[in-house]
Amino acid sequence: MTAAKMGAQALRWPPLLLALLTVLLGHSPGATAQTQVCSVDKTFLQVQENENITEALVNISVPDGQQVTLGSSSTPSAFRILENQLFLSVIPDYEENTMLEAHLECKRGNTVVTQLRVFVVVLDVNDNAPEFPFTTKEQDVQEDTKVNSTVIPEAELQATDRDKDSTLFYTLQEVTPGAGSFFSLLGVNRPALRLDRALDFYQWQNMTFRLLVRDTREEHQEPSHTATATLVLKVLPADLRPPWFLPCSYSDGSVCIQAQYRGAIPTGHTLLSPLILRPGPIYAVDGDRGINERVIYSIIGGNKDNTFAIDPDSGNLTMTKSVPSPMTFLLLVKGEQADLARYSVTQVTVEARQAHGSQPHFSQSLYRGTVAPGSGSGVAVKDATSPSQPLRIWAQDPEFPDLNSAITYQITNCSEFRMAGEMVLTATAIEQAGVFYAEVEARNTATAGVATTVVEIRVSEQEPPSTGTPGSSTGGSVPIQDDQHFSIVDMAVLGGVLGALLLLALLGLAILIHKHYGHRLNCCSGKAAEPQPHGFDNQAFLGDQEANWAPAPSPSPGPKSVEVPPEPPSPGSPVPEPPSTESPDPGPFASAPESPVAARAVDSPSAVRSILTKERRPEGGYKAVWFGEDIGAEADVVVLNAPTADADGAGDSDSEDAGQGWGPRGAPAPEDDSTYI
Repeated sequence: MTAAKMGAQALRWPPLLLALLTVLLGHSPGATAQTQVCSVDKTFLQVQENENITEALVNISVPDGQQVTLGSSSTPSAFRILENQLFLSVIPDYEENTMLEAHLECKRGNTVVTQLRVFVVVLDVNDNAPEFPFTTKEQDVQEDTKVNSTVIPEAELQATDRDKDSTLFYTLQEVTPGAGSFFSLLGVNRPALRLDRALDFYQWQNMTFRLLVRDTREEHQEPSHTATATLVLKVLPADLRPPWFLPCSYSDGSVCIQAQYRGAIPTGHTLLSPLILRPGPIYAVDGDRGINERVIYSIIGGNKDNTFAIDPDSGNLTMTKSVPSPMTFLLLVKGEQADLARYSVTQVTVEARQAHGSQPHFSQSLYRGTVAPGSGSGVAVKDATSPSQPLRIWAQDPEFPDLNSAITYQITNCSEFRMAGEMVLTATAIEQAGVFYAEVEARNTATAGVATTVVEIRVSEQEPPSTGTPGSSTGGSVPIQDDQHFSIVDMAVLGGVLGALLLLALLGLAILIHKHYGHRLNCCSGKAAEPQPHGFDNQAFLGDQEANWAPAPSPSPGPKSVEVPPEPPSPGSPVPEPPSTESPDPGPFASAPESPVAARAVDSPSAVRSILTKERRPEGGYKAVWFGEDIGAEADVVVLNAPTADADGAGDSDSEDAGQGWGPRGAPAPEDDSTYI
């Protein structure tokens, strides 16, 4: 119905009904030719999120007598009206509201005349970073997981982005060096984790990755946002390897070539203690150390007459009876997991030798070992000379060159340590640094022979000290500290070592004194000294026969004279006594005859230079000549003719009879035909 028709029929309607219709249609009474309603210039517009819009969104036309307000259905707190203009009161955020609505009501008084709606569409902007549902995710992976298997599904690793229609790009970055070769993502937009390479629990037990997500394809694209999360993968061991007998050596990093054991026992004896074997006691561990299944031991072959028994839990090998005669046992020992899943077999060679009761002895009187402070019970003491190897202490038996399984070991004076075969282990927790001296006793259980030695154990993180002999200049004496433990045996051993070293030092000093000062001591004692070699001696004769020269009598002045030596003493006559010690020291030439010109004054122009020459004569005698500086000067010559050499006489012979025919102190024998000229 149009306004004209309504106006024509208005005369027929009651006045009250006409007034009501006017209010509902928003017309004032009598407004038939012109409409009087509110209007806006825009009802739909778009804005970008995060923009602070200060200008008016819409202009509102309001007739006189009316006012415009926001209706209750408007977006709360989003708009305001100032001077018939619509403004935004908030910064639009697409993630909160994708569309804002303003409900306008035009009223005359309390009567709503017109209702208008304005819609503001918020446009999305990339302003939010992706988010992972976790910060750090830990995942267990079985060691035997098949290659190309999905380890973590995509749904557990996906990130979310509040921005509209955002496409996320993922990257897996290794944190553990080398771990990237084991795992990868299914795709750049598919973050499922896939195994690319077989796992090895003993090489890779834990691997850490960083998972990165970006909301743009290119890293440098603007705007671009990223997020990261951490993946920790823990490899769980699988039961893949059998037990291994220790010590073993790895052939390829995965397979360990296990040990074979050997021992030696005396015949005719039943040893009560477990046999000591090389390279150590029978001991096997689960090849899958992460599972570490218990190992059960048994003998499955080579046990003739059931001579040996093995403890199923410890692996200790013992004897059940004696071996009557020398022979060799080749025992096959089986180590099987307690769950019976896997097992392995090794060989134990036991040689029975005939023994006669020899005593054991240690090759060293002092052994040195080290252990770190804080070590618990059962930790092996390391060898100070080879810190990577355990300290082994074993006594030797002459009848068993390599090993005697009948010898057992124990520490007698130190409760902090104990023996396990030939190895030293901690018996309690060692907390503080210090030095321990432990006495180790080796006992032959077959012959009851005993030997002892001392072990120095340093509890320190530092390098071990010099391994010189105790008491020597390099090693120093064994220090005694308050935190060390000593027994009477320790003190006795220490005293014996120090006494022996003192005795050796005194003997060495005596030898040095005799070597360097022996001839002087002989002179001072009043006996004629042995002739010492000098630069003017003819050494060709010193090796054959040593002459014991007596001093020649001082010549009287005048012409040359011939003097017959006195008659030698009879065989029954006593030996002439040595010269008195009060006589002048003959000096270094006491063993040679005095030159006749020696009586001349020392400052005489014809002072003598003595040169001793020895020349073998055809008849085997000697000739000694002294002459002065001037070869033409008057000289006294003494010629000593030794007796003619016979078959056993002097000559070139080196026999002890080379000095026969000479009396005491070098005097000629009665049968000699010697003359002094």
